[in-house]
Amino acid sequence: MAAMQQLSGNSTRPVAFSRCNSVSGLIGLSSKSRLLFFRTTLKPRPLRRSFSVKNVSSETKQNQKDPVPSQEATTSLGPFTPDAASIASSIKYHAEFNPLFSPELFDLLKAFFATAQSVRDALIINWNATYDLYEKLNVKQAYYLSMEFLQGRALLNAIGNLELTGPYAEALSKLGYKLEDVAGKEPDAALGNGGLGRLASCFLDSLATLNYPAWGYGLRYKYGLFKQKITKDGQEEVAEDWLEMGSPWEIVRNDVTYPVKFYGNVVSGSDGKRHWIGGEDVNAVAHDVPIPGYKTKTTINLRLWSTKAASEDFDLNAFNAGKHTEAYEALTNAEKICYILYPGDESIEGKILRLKQQYTLCSASLQDIIARFERRSGSTVNWEEFPEKVAVQMNDTHPTLCIPELMRILIDLKGLSWKDAWNITQRTVAYTNHTVLPEALEKWSLELMEKLLPCHVEIIKMIDEELIQTIISEYGTVDLDLLENKLKEMRILENVVLPEAYADIFVKPEEAPTIPSEELQNSEEEDDDEEEEGEEEEATGEMDITNEVGIKDKKEELPEPVPEPPKLVRMANLCVVGGHAVNGVAEIHSEIVKDEVFNAFYKLWPEKFQNKTNGVTPRRWIRFCNPDLSELITKWIGTEDWVLNTEKLAELRKFADNEDLQTQWREAKRNNKMKLVAFLKEKTGYSVSPDSMFDIQVKRIHEYKRQLLNILGIVYRYKKMKEMSAAEREEKFFPRVCIFGGKAFATYVQAKRIVKFITDVGVTINHDPEIGDLLKVIFVPDYNVSVAEKLIPASELSQHISTAGMEASGTSNMKFAMNGCILIGTLDGANVEIREEVGEDNFFLFGAKAHQIAGLRKERAEGEFVPDPRFEEVKEFVRSGAFGPYDYDELIGSLEGNEGFGRADYFLVGKDFPSYIECQEKVDEAYRDQKRWTRMSILNTAGSYKFSSDRTIHEYARDIWNIQPVELP
Repeated sequence: MAAMQQLSGNSTRPVAFSRCNSVSGLIGLSSKSRLLFFRTTLKPRPLRRSFSVKNVSSETKQNQKDPVPSQEATTSLGPFTPDAASIASSIKYHAEFNPLFSPELFDLLKAFFATAQSVRDALIINWNATYDLYEKLNVKQAYYLSMEFLQGRALLNAIGNLELTGPYAEALSKLGYKLEDVAGKEPDAALGNGGLGRLASCFLDSLATLNYPAWGYGLRYKYGLFKQKITKDGQEEVAEDWLEMGSPWEIVRNDVTYPVKFYGNVVSGSDGKRHWIGGEDVNAVAHDVPIPGYKTKTTINLRLWSTKAASEDFDLNAFNAGKHTEAYEALTNAEKICYILYPGDESIEGKILRLKQQYTLCSASLQDIIARFERRSGSTVNWEEFPEKVAVQMNDTHPTLCIPELMRILIDLKGLSWKDAWNITQRTVAYTNHTVLPEALEKWSLELMEKLLPCHVEIIKMIDEELIQTIISEYGTVDLDLLENKLKEMRILENVVLPEAYADIFVKPEEAPTIPSEELQNSEEEDDDEEEEGEEEEATGEMDITNEVGIKDKKEELPEPVPEPPKLVRMANLCVVGGHAVNGVAEIHSEIVKDEVFNAFYKLWPEKFQNKTNGVTPRRWIRFCNPDLSELITKWIGTEDWVLNTEKLAELRKFADNEDLQTQWREAKRNNKMKLVAFLKEKTGYSVSPDSMFDIQVKRIHEYKRQLLNILGIVYRYKKMKEMSAAEREEKFFPRVCIFGGKAFATYVQAKRIVKFITDVGVTINHDPEIGDLLKVIFVPDYNVSVAEKLIPASELSQHISTAGMEASGTSNMKFAMNGCILIGTLDGANVEIREEVGEDNFFLFGAKAHQIAGLRKERAEGEFVPDPRFEEVKEFVRSGAFGPYDYDELIGSLEGNEGFGRADYFLVGKDFPSYIECQEKVDEAYRDQKRWTRMSILNTAGSYKFSSDRTIHEYARDIWNIQPVELP
């Protein structure tokens, strides 16, 4: 009763609630009363819970003083399951009072926002309760820092996790809309680009579902990477507009703001501490997005940072003087930090902006984490307990600055010693490596970093010096060549002279040369002769001009001085040194990390290195995106428990030859193919036959992922078709639709050439009347999560054909296998483990193995590679102009020669080409036998049980973070 009185303002009478069926029933209530109404009607599960009207995520001064949330007036709410009528009332309320829209119309976009906000009301209840519990129990919490979170659309996922899909569909039907149409108006959150960001989002889903106390941290990119358009010129980039209308999911926390500093100087104060003064200051502002678990009350948080400058940084005098651009320069400089994901770094300005982004993520997140630790600790903060309460996971090298930033805060702001701070940092931080590609093992200019982050460079130099001491202690100074090699390989600072304390290790004492007396006498006689000649020249007053010229010539012939190599900071080395765990993301990748990428570190600290094979959430990637297949799996397994325990998918194996299941399996696949046919027509204008095989390669466009190999294989197929009669073509080839999707980075010229080539080939083939439906090539523009959710359920063959040893893991291969798609690929990344689980007969394997790659490149460099005639034939066909007037010499030229940048076929397209096209012939043969193909499809789904992100998260929680599940009562 007391709570009712409190929530109704100053009234001393309880508020009487009725289940309103229209928005008019809510208008007379106070805002607090409306809040209680929504908490009552939209409570997702029968339960009794105490609610307090407060923002548990805010880091206010009052909260920081009180480690235990105060017990506010509460009310116990009786069990209630939301029905369609109450949900419809909530949606209508949000439609009426949403400030983004005028009240006159209730169109699809407005319906989406109102629906999403009504779902958010339900999420906030669980969200606040989740963090109330974490605060009270003071549990150890994991914090996942990533530059990308590729979430996709959230509406269907959220109501699916809340088990409210049916009631929401019915409610929207009452309002005149279909749930699918409303959900289709949601833009994908433009917070990522590829597998790195999608993995992070899958992890958040699993963390919430498994009730692990965790939080995600990222940046709120206003324009994302870019929106991709495909024109006659290939890929064009335009700014992403996902935030144009705002986001109904995020909550801006203007009270959660942290300062982030750049430039300036480090000075020693009278207190003996270092002080970072001057420079440029920006504020990082928190935007929170609730992440619900599946069939659980746990709702965790993704906190995204935006950046802005303080209002006093706006130069009012300059503005009034007409210097408008100058007046808001500081504001623009602050805001642009979070404009774009991965701004081009060809220019120095681009490099600075990228480094600013990385530091903003690290600094704001760590300040937030530390504020939470201090608040939960109460009046007495024991920093030794920090690693017992906090686990920080760096997703790739982008958050590496967490290490020096945590050191800076602990030493300079909290007063800890270097030894204590370093011990705490190493026990807190862990690193996930995602690539063996050199460009992804980030290196930053030391000079640039000294200017932008002077305080952190001092710390990095001290860490490097400590590492040098460790290396010297390990290897000694007897074998100086060995020691020199180890230092060169392992140091954090590259091309930087040794610190003064170690400078004399490699200095050898100079010895006076021993000259035989006979040589010494001859030398003296030669000197006498030269002196006599000089005296004669002086006497005559004539100089030998020829000799002068000769001397000049000799000077000009001296070799040019070799420029000093750039001084760099190796971020990956800093990650390995500063963290307590380093993990690869697939078994083969983790072995390469130990044997090649970080071999010296592995020999020094073998206990640090682990494997954590990636995984994907089965909720989004089967249950919600493929309802036809999901229903079929549940029917044949006899339970829906597989959504949480994917091990049960393996039970499908015993039904793989059942004709009834095979028939139903093919029907489910065809339904998905029909949906994709309509989608492709809408997005590209091309009509394709659902009776064709759907062959799909969707991923970031990169030379190592070898979309070029795929399209050259298609060109070979097309050329052979053109050389046959119609009857021969029909007999030889089964109809195939080849679908591509993915973005080429805006400054990656070769990748953009590949996109242009694919689209040119598509235009030619798709308009060739002789070929018809036997072969189609489609490039789907602006590939994202929502597009993937349409493509993957309809796929029959999926290409994962990277050069062996270069793909860390991949996650799309897992999604395709889960949806009954057969893979063609190399033994690379997670392909190795997928093939082991689904069976060798159910995976199309080709290509060189990882251990052969170095030798094959050496063979090429020595001019010993002999290309297959079929490969030469395809290149000549491309050069003939068969696919239009565009000059593809640069693209094809990259596959030729024996050495040189952009030459010599570094990614072994030519080497693997014959193996690839022969493997594709086996694909054609298998697909003609639909019973065999369907069996393979079922076994792929059954064998994908291992690749749930739930399994991966359990391993991280156990082996790296040491956190335990905490479930709400």
